[in-house]
Amino acid sequence: MSTPTQHKSSPAFLAQAAIAFGVSFVATTIGIIYLPLDVWQRGFLLMTSLFMVSSAFTLAKVIRDQFESTRVHQRIDEARVEKLMAEHDPFRVS
Repeated sequence: MSTPTQHKSSPAFLAQAAIAFGVSFVATTIGIIYLPLDVWQRGFLLMTSLFMVSSAFTLAKVIRDQFESTRVHQRIDEARVEKLMAEHDPFRVS
């Protein structure tokens, strides 16, 4: 049975992604705070930004979970086929 390769992100890629997220989130928050709007309007924009970020994290997790469950089902099916092939003897007389 062929074993799938594990793709792991490098620490540098993880750091770059975390820094990019932090900078963009802070910049958006600062931009909203300094908009010439009333307090309630700024609060609304901040809340929608937070909701958008949490939704993005949830979506990413759901997509990852679906991909991993598909990969597990594929490996189970491959194991079943290999077991059937190992048990099959074409020269055995029934």
